[in-house]
Amino acid sequence: MSGDDQSKNENSNEGFSFVKSEEEILEFWNSKNIFKKSLDKTRAGKPYIFYDGPPFATGLPHHGHLVGSILKDAVPRYWTMKGRFVERRFGWDCHGLPIEHEIDKKLGMSAVDAVEKLGIKGYNDECRSIVQRYTSEWQKTISRIGRWVDFENDYKTMDTSFMESVWWVFKELWKKDLIYQGTRVMPFSTALGTVLSNFEAGQNYQDVQDPAITVMFKLQDEEAYIAAWTTTPWTLPSNLCLCAGADIDYVKIKDADKDIEFYMAKALVPNFEKKRNLSILSEHKGSEFLGKKYLPLFPYFKDREKDGAFQILNDGYVTVEAGTGFVHIAPGFGEDDNRVMKEAGLKEVFACPVNDQGEFTNEVPDYAGRYVKEADKDIIKRLKAEDKLYEQSVLVHSYPFCYRSDTPLIYKSIPSWYVRVEKIKEDLITSNNQIRWVPEHLKDGRFGKWLEGARDWSISRNRIWGTPLPIWKNESNGKFICMGSVEELAKYTGKTLTDLHRESVDPLEFKVDGEEGSYKRITEVLDCWFESGSMPYAQLHYPFENQDVFKDGFPAEFIAEGLDQTRGWFYTLTVLSSALFNKPAFSNVIVNGIVNAEDGKKMSKRLKNYTQPDLLMDKFGADALRLYLINSGLVRAEDQRFADNGVKDMVRRALLPWYNSFKFFHTYAKVDGWNCQENFKVGENITDRWILSNLQTLKKNIATEMESYRLYNVVPALFTFIEDLTNWYIRLNRSRFWGDGLSDDKCAAYSTLYTCIKELSTAMAPFSPFLSEHVYLELLEFDPKKAEQEESVHLNSYPMPNEKLINPTLEDAMDRMQQIILLGRQKRNQVQIKTKTPLRTLTIIHQDQALLDEIKKLEDYIQTELNIKSVEYSTDETKYIKLFAKPNSRVLGKRLGKEFGKYMGLIQKLDGQALAKLEEVGVLELAGQKFDADDILVFREAKEGTQALSNR
Repeated sequence: MSGDDQSKNENSNEGFSFVKSEEEILEFWNSKNIFKKSLDKTRAGKPYIFYDGPPFATGLPHHGHLVGSILKDAVPRYWTMKGRFVERRFGWDCHGLPIEHEIDKKLGMSAVDAVEKLGIKGYNDECRSIVQRYTSEWQKTISRIGRWVDFENDYKTMDTSFMESVWWVFKELWKKDLIYQGTRVMPFSTALGTVLSNFEAGQNYQDVQDPAITVMFKLQDEEAYIAAWTTTPWTLPSNLCLCAGADIDYVKIKDADKDIEFYMAKALVPNFEKKRNLSILSEHKGSEFLGKKYLPLFPYFKDREKDGAFQILNDGYVTVEAGTGFVHIAPGFGEDDNRVMKEAGLKEVFACPVNDQGEFTNEVPDYAGRYVKEADKDIIKRLKAEDKLYEQSVLVHSYPFCYRSDTPLIYKSIPSWYVRVEKIKEDLITSNNQIRWVPEHLKDGRFGKWLEGARDWSISRNRIWGTPLPIWKNESNGKFICMGSVEELAKYTGKTLTDLHRESVDPLEFKVDGEEGSYKRITEVLDCWFESGSMPYAQLHYPFENQDVFKDGFPAEFIAEGLDQTRGWFYTLTVLSSALFNKPAFSNVIVNGIVNAEDGKKMSKRLKNYTQPDLLMDKFGADALRLYLINSGLVRAEDQRFADNGVKDMVRRALLPWYNSFKFFHTYAKVDGWNCQENFKVGENITDRWILSNLQTLKKNIATEMESYRLYNVVPALFTFIEDLTNWYIRLNRSRFWGDGLSDDKCAAYSTLYTCIKELSTAMAPFSPFLSEHVYLELLEFDPKKAEQEESVHLNSYPMPNEKLINPTLEDAMDRMQQIILLGRQKRNQVQIKTKTPLRTLTIIHQDQALLDEIKKLEDYIQTELNIKSVEYSTDETKYIKLFAKPNSRVLGKRLGKEFGKYMGLIQKLDGQALAKLEEVGVLELAGQKFDADDILVFREAKEGTQALSNR
């Protein structure tokens, strides 16, 4: 097919359309129930457990989902063909912020206002109505890409059976004393009015400009100030202490221009003295400031002074990397601030005058009702007017944003329920050590380091739509009772529920004999990450059902998701499985990178910088998209710019040549009436033995890579084999398929090509399932016993390599032959002698006589391809080639110094034999100096009367 023709029809060849064929194959699979038959066939086999991470169905599937879906299809297909039973259930994430955020936008009001208007049931009904808004679109796209997955037997995190198992997980942690209630400073989304976990906060960092100001705090006992630096001016009204590093060196500074004296870290003075007329008056250790009192910057919490506020503390977290060496402490908004105050015995000295919308409360009357970040300018203006502002600038830095609303987070002290992750951190690390990560560096890198710094996990959310925390509290005595099942709740309340959402459980109250007061459920719901982390158990309604199924299949053998899940689903799975069973939830994981648009930016509907997945598949087909993504850096957890031309290139490099090789066979074999039962022959032709050896090596390599979960090595191996099959085997053997009749040699050629095409289709079935199926079905025409064959390639066993047919020596010789022919063509082009002009002699030079002997067996092909009358062989390069050398001046110039000139002359005089010896043994001694191959650069040129080219 010419390049012009190909560009006209990018997915077809001579009337064959990959896209149309794929649509026909989809219809074939559906009408014949091939997916179900593949499951039925392997149902008695050993289970291969694969967990499918649940997506939200509130948005359409995008390229990132496709990467994961292809991995989640290729691996289960492979193991199914290996005889394992791989159940594939789709799952849906139904609860949490993504759903509520959509409803808030739909209703045009916050969840708080919506609940006031609709009630909890009304609000949850709204959430329930959109949970599966795009289910049909998901099914269409996932099916179109060729993924086999059970949508009918799917699981949903909002199902009562799922939620009950989540309650069981929570109760197990409760019994192990891994759940506690506490008040900590946590990332907080003011747009959504809820706390986020630390790993959620780490998912969306953006570069922002923030004010950076240096503020003066007046000491009470002297006419001097403490200089403190902050990038969050809005926290200054809540300042309660300052902090210095006990071992840091500080100085007292005189600013002659402002006529003030102040203290700051000595190491940071140079950052100020460039712009100021400063002089050092005295030096001090940070420990000297401990207990010193200062005047409040703002009056709002002056009453806290009697409890110990407005003094200087010491702590090791203070550094001299930036600022002034003094840190302003607002325990309501800083995790370290909060810790330092508590460790100083000032636990009760506290202020957090900001509501869940990020607005100042009436405790700060001058800014009440103002969004904190919007108040920065007025706070700075006031400090300047009161002569408390020393310096002001703008800092560009990376700041966390809400991963759902894309608004800046704040850090805020808030009561929450936590999992004691820090208590089981070593168990998490032990679990991680049992996991195979692909790519491997994530094990000890991104994921391992995250585990080392793991913090207690905030799991409660002040929201409506989610799995309620199964905790009832008696306000009279402060006792808690945790429920672990519907049955346990029924024992206390007398009600057996069929739904566990807030509208069902919140009204349930009960009394306990011997106790005053009633037990009422606390209002929070669980973090939806707790639900997805419970998926291994909850999808099976374990332990209430399927106990043997779960125990036999835990941990899962395989999962696959994006790089962001190292701080998401991979993490929560590991936390909960380690806490419950002291083992990982999965044994093997493939992590994919982030898909960006071709311009390097995030894919955006507004920017229209990418092609929708369905349009891509309509143009190039799903197989091309699958191969492109499997062959990309994405499956090595690298970010990738998605290029439509990359998908097109898969058609050109893989699918068209593969199809053309099949079409070549089909055309000639049909004319000759060849079939695989009556005319199958095994010949002695050397290229037959070579391509069959290559085929076994391909199958062996694919199996090795698949069982190591390195899918990125599969497509390059396919490219190599297709190149060998189409551009070498068929090209070298065309004449064997011509002529009348079915000679033994022609039958052997047909048999070889048939075997290669059929087994290639079977071997590639997990990766390019459509073309594999098409070729397989077409090849049945050449089998009189086709009724005895499987009706689909995907019902076949994965082809095992025949070790007896593998001949590494022959493969190496053929590889060398290909290099010789390519070098010969290249040399002809250089000297502008066309192939139709015969040449007298070709000399092949190599130091290994055994290899030359093998190449000699292929001499006829070399002569034919290069139009050479005779071929000679030699192990003595110096007879034909002049070797000369130059010193590697970049390496030797520095090493030899003044003697470089002397050795340059000696190196340039080295003869061919000496240089050949250097290349053979790797070292050469010259005038008392040893040189290796990196020190001396060896060059070659043909001797007079000879044309030469080398692959060195």
